[in-house]
Amino acid sequence: MAATEPNRRRTDLRLAPAALLVWAATVAGPWLTPGILLLVWGSLAACAGVLLARLLRRKKAEGRWRRSFLTTLTAALMLAAASTAHSAVSSAQRHDEQVAGLIAARASVVAEAEITGAPRALKMPGPSGRAERWAVAAVVRSFTSGGQVMHAHLPVVIIGGQEWQHAGPGQLLRVTGKLRPPDPGRVEAAILTASSPPVRLASQDWQQGPAALGKRFASAAAWLAPDASGLLPGMVTGDTGGLSEELETAMKTVGLTHLTAVSGANCSLILGTLLLAARSLRLARIPAAAVALAGLGLFVLMVGPDASVLRASLMGAIALASLAGGRAGRGLSFLCLAVIALLLVEPDLGVSFGFLLSVLATLGIIVLGRCILGWFPPSVPRWVAAAVAVPLSAQVLCGPVIVVLQPQFSTYSLLANVLVAPLVAPVTILGTAAVALLPLVPWLSAVLIGLAGFFAGAVAAIARFTAGLPGAAPPWPEGVFGLLTMLLFSVVTLLAVWMAAHPAGTIKLVLATHAGTARLLDRLPEATFCRGGPSVRGRLRVCNPNPGRNHQWPLPSNDRRRPPPIRRHGGT
Repeated sequence: MAATEPNRRRTDLRLAPAALLVWAATVAGPWLTPGILLLVWGSLAACAGVLLARLLRRKKAEGRWRRSFLTTLTAALMLAAASTAHSAVSSAQRHDEQVAGLIAARASVVAEAEITGAPRALKMPGPSGRAERWAVAAVVRSFTSGGQVMHAHLPVVIIGGQEWQHAGPGQLLRVTGKLRPPDPGRVEAAILTASSPPVRLASQDWQQGPAALGKRFASAAAWLAPDASGLLPGMVTGDTGGLSEELETAMKTVGLTHLTAVSGANCSLILGTLLLAARSLRLARIPAAAVALAGLGLFVLMVGPDASVLRASLMGAIALASLAGGRAGRGLSFLCLAVIALLLVEPDLGVSFGFLLSVLATLGIIVLGRCILGWFPPSVPRWVAAAVAVPLSAQVLCGPVIVVLQPQFSTYSLLANVLVAPLVAPVTILGTAAVALLPLVPWLSAVLIGLAGFFAGAVAAIARFTAGLPGAAPPWPEGVFGLLTMLLFSVVTLLAVWMAAHPAGTIKLVLATHAGTARLLDRLPEATFCRGGPSVRGRLRVCNPNPGRNHQWPLPSNDRRRPPPIRRHGGT
């Protein structure tokens, strides 16, 4: 058993090339034309075919499949070719002559669109302080312009008034507005500025039910204190409509933005709680996993298909399936599988900064979290070490990307995350239970809302306190220089944490560095620090402190001259 332990814990990198190639193909999709994408697809498919033929010949000669780097590379090329084909189809739809002409001409159209994302408020508050413009992702099924009807499958972003904040995923709406081109590199084909309220044509009831339950939960929590009533729906159902601008700014200042909406931690907590509850009812491993996955699916429908939620839910499902099959570990492989599956199903995530930050945070926890956790001595409680290691490992990789998006440094981010870590689980578990009990036992749901609201208020208080400390958000350099300096700062931070956790090792390192520096100076062929006079090999010479003199001490061993006398004031 001892011999196999290192192998069980080693990092499995076999799926990393496939994930990187698929991600590169999805990122190239919005930038390249259909012809270039088709050429890239042909090259990837040809390389994959050549390698597959070679693997088949090897299998025929040896009589079995053999796991090797060649097998992994073949699978990576095949997956990248599939992703490139998906990007080529989307690019062809965006570059259609009729549709592209309407977008370039900024034509007025009547469109039938299916909502694919949750509405988000734009940062243009009106006189009342509330957002008056909202943006929502959608897919246009048909256009009507100039009496001509065109069918399409075109991703767009609809920008409209306050009536669009109630749009939900799965709704089929009719909207009148004007098209305009998006910024370069965006996945959407156009921006549709609505000039009329949406008209509902149809909706997917199976998707609207959980979403309506989430909105009902926000109304049921309105009796709480202002901070708690605004933050609790965001942490439980992803509804941030009641979050005040001051609290949102404080959360952003101290690096707690991931708590203002549902994140991967929420999915992990929900999945683990459901699994433990099912196992406590003496369900077998596979039925318990099925119950947990069903509950997680309802939770994702309720909060909406956000990038981080989709990533966390799919990764949790893969890990749970492996545990149900009797195999544990290899978190990096699970992350690569989640990335590949999500990008093949939804290539738009490839250019999403939210998805990138979500993957980097998970990668940091998987790769660095275990190492940082092992730095702490046995005298430190395990939960204290984990409370520091998990946010630190995530922030080390996310920091360079965050400063590119927002050039400022969150001085107390680690402190705030450590302080709120024990409060996230009660808010998520109690709040989710309150959502489920709201239509069945309203009074019990109100009790759970009160308890969850207490912990949510504590999170808000910590955010406001740490954001009010001196130097909470100093500016940081922008662009590539800011990214590189944050990378250097992350390395220095890890080194400082290691030195604090290993004082004896730090002293040994300092002494070893001093000894190495001394040996290096001794080996220097010549060191001259004064002007004039012969060079002294292997020795450091001290210049005469009296200006105007050029004598040096100590003198060479073959020089018998006596040093000049030192004159003192008031005597000889």
